[in-house]
Amino acid sequence: MGWFSVQFQRRTGRFARVGAVVAAATLAAIPLAVPAHAQQAQQAKVLRVALTTGIDHLNPFTAVLSASTQIGRFTYEFLTVPDAAKAEASPALAESWTPSPDKLTWTFKIRTGVKWSDGQPVTAKDAAFTFNRMLTDENARTANGNYVANFETVTAPDDATLVIKTKTVQVNMNLLDVPIVPQHIWEPVKDLKSPQTDTLAVAGVSDGPFQLTEYKPNEYVKFKANKDYWRGAPKIDELQLLQFKDTEAAVNALKQGEVDVINRLNPNQFAALQGQQGITTNAAPGRRYDELALNFGVTDNANNPIGDGNPVLKDLNLRKAIAQAVDTKTIVDKVLKGLGQVGGGVVPAVYSAYHWDPSDTERIKFDLAAANATLEQAGYRKGPDGVRTAPGGAKLELRLTGHANRSYDQGVAQYVTGWLKDIGITVKQDLVSDDELSDRTETGKYDLAIGGYGTNPDPDYALSLHTCAARPSPEAKGGSTDTFFCDAAYDDLYKKQLTETDDAKRADYVKQAQARLYSQVPTIVLDYQNALEAYRSDKFSGFTTQPQPKGAILEQTGYWGVYGATPAGTTNTADSGSGNTVLWIVIGAVVVVVLVGGGIMLGRRTKTSEDRE
Repeated sequence: MGWFSVQFQRRTGRFARVGAVVAAATLAAIPLAVPAHAQQAQQAKVLRVALTTGIDHLNPFTAVLSASTQIGRFTYEFLTVPDAAKAEASPALAESWTPSPDKLTWTFKIRTGVKWSDGQPVTAKDAAFTFNRMLTDENARTANGNYVANFETVTAPDDATLVIKTKTVQVNMNLLDVPIVPQHIWEPVKDLKSPQTDTLAVAGVSDGPFQLTEYKPNEYVKFKANKDYWRGAPKIDELQLLQFKDTEAAVNALKQGEVDVINRLNPNQFAALQGQQGITTNAAPGRRYDELALNFGVTDNANNPIGDGNPVLKDLNLRKAIAQAVDTKTIVDKVLKGLGQVGGGVVPAVYSAYHWDPSDTERIKFDLAAANATLEQAGYRKGPDGVRTAPGGAKLELRLTGHANRSYDQGVAQYVTGWLKDIGITVKQDLVSDDELSDRTETGKYDLAIGGYGTNPDPDYALSLHTCAARPSPEAKGGSTDTFFCDAAYDDLYKKQLTETDDAKRADYVKQAQARLYSQVPTIVLDYQNALEAYRSDKFSGFTTQPQPKGAILEQTGYWGVYGATPAGTTNTADSGSGNTVLWIVIGAVVVVVLVGGGIMLGRRTKTSEDRE
């Protein structure tokens, strides 16, 4: 899953909303820290993270947005985690893992002596419960269902042993990106879709580096350091996520010393912060991709049509013409100011072993003349007004949606509108709020949508988002797709890569799957943005990055950045990351006064098309 991604996410889902919060009514009653605590917060070692994306759920089974997923990383331990050095599998709750000779049975040795924050021991039974709940409850598979789809049985023969048997070989068993939850807390919960489930996370039962203590939707999330964390306590006392309505407000807060670290900077903001006293900038290869999704007639997993997409987009010739009319290099050069790479497959270039770039013969090249020719040959004729009509007589008029508060979306929308006009397609821009964008993309109510997704070191998750099984049920249960793509040839390649144990052969299947997706144009991968971050180096001497030595601080597939946060004047002895983090989210341009010992405002993992993990 990764840090605060903005665009289609983590897992999740369809397009991530940047500010939607699901249990607002339930959680609103949680009290804010009062000003009287301000002095105490000043004395505590508090890390304040500016958050410009949203939260959908705190429930780890249904949280699909980046910020929400990351909250789960801070709160719950996983069997294994990608390490800080190379983002490779490393021990966490599981000290070791061993496959059987036929690789169908995996035995995990669970670490002893670890406790939940309420004093209950963490055992293999918690892990078995987590996976079995996912196997038996469709709602429990919302965020990470792809990891258990091939499981046959999960058992805990004793407190220190977890045994997972799979139906076929599953090569990502050493990196199951699933937070292990406390059985005694979650077993009584019958309806995982209930807003009440978010309150369980706020109850503070944790075995991760931080314990969630307060949450106010659209404002903040507050954590305190888990002093009994098995890796050792973070160096900070609190972690606060503060929600801001946009990155400009967050940048101003950073300049004024009201927050300590920020990511998701746009190129102009990043350049403006360079060289400023007390501030250090960080640019790292990104693990997200930006995309332009095309509503090609999307359906649920029972093949029932969803939404109101323009039916002309069902024509592959039209989708290819649109791809021919989108200049991804210009987007990188002009919108990203060169701080990114041209898009290709859905596995970003930072994961070089599985990254795919189309060959010269495969690439759909930017060529307006060729795009016009493609449409002419497919029977789309230009009228006197320059707008083409479909063979059935319908004008080529498409709606383009995206985030109203993102300069990236605004820039891409302007370019795309102009390019498509040049080939006879009228585009009506309709950039909206994060919540509205999420609603539209989840229900297929769009023609073109600007979004994106965060990816993991193992390619399985990025590929699984485009399988037939990733579509939601007719009852809107489960599902983690961002394209609603369903293609037998693609699904076959997906299954082959998941069972191939030879690294080189698996990489070939992964690349073939990306090539198949690319050729059908349900989405256009525009670019891989660099992770642009900045922090108050007068308050924090350093953070553990991933990968090392020049990786990201926040845009990670782990908790190393905040766990390893080292206050200025403190020796950094963190092993792969150590740091107490308090997360805050501020809704307006002003940081909420809750910078107290524990108030955190999270505003996201709401599902906007670019904050999915």
